Amino acid sequence: MGDKLTLEQVRAKSASKLSGLLCADRAAAEALIDFAYACGVPIVITQGLRTIDEQNALYAQGRTTRGQIVTNARGGYSYHNFGVAIDFALLLPDGGVSWDTKRDGDCDGLADWGEVVAQAKRLGWDWGGDWRSFTDLPHFEMTFGLSTADYRAGKRPTQAQLDAALARVKALKETEGEDDEMTTEEKAKIAEQFKALQETVETQTKRIETLEARAKMGAIPTWALPACENAKKAGFIDTTADGSYDFYRLVTLLDRAGMFVKKGA
Repeated sequence: MGDKLTLEQVRAKSASKLSGLLCADRAAAEALIDFAYACGVPIVITQGLRTIDEQNALYAQGRTTRGQIVTNARGGYSYHNFGVAIDFALLLPDGGVSWDTKRDGDCDGLADWGEVVAQAKRLGWDWGGDWRSFTDLPHFEMTFGLSTADYRAGKRPTQAQLDAALARVKALKETEGEDDEMTTEEKAKIAEQFKALQETVETQTKRIETLEARAKMGAIPTWALPACENAKKAGFIDTTADGSYDFYRLVTLLDRAGMFVKKGA
């Protein structure tokens, strides 16, 4: 493909994933591809409309099927199921993809991921990276103030809402390259904000890993062994394996309180 993908090649990579999106969301997704490319950051839309069955299969991953958990939404509870959400990845010169949020492929001193996020927000997309829980960095959605419950009930954006979103995209496309070029200070501010977000995500990830480790300990702590044996002998628990730190602490406290001593013993 050469050293650099053309805009036409980049657009073609996402074409199949744009089908099924609401008209305004599709226009905003197409504009995001163009705007990101103008910043020197080719992207690909990896997910657009997702069927209910596809959503349920994704929800099962890491729960009842192999793989890691990637969503907390069952079928009908994701905005992807209604054509108002997209996921993206960075598109590499060889046609591959990357989710490296620190990558600076255009060597402008800014993380490519942050540049895409900045362009998406200009267009009216809400970013999954701003969520307080289950941060979803590749995710954008434009829901028009409706919940997934609203969409399940058959509600849809009004024509006025769609027209307003389309007008916003059109206006930005008309002024792109004229007076919307970011200053050095603005770019530096975005880079600083994105770096802070990355640090927050990394801290949260380490905290989650710590909590998960505590939630299921590989071995019973030495200090909890006598209490666990007493609880098992007394018939209060069936097994002492794979408990959490809090579980072993509670069993120990109950044992010290004499809860596992059989009457008459």
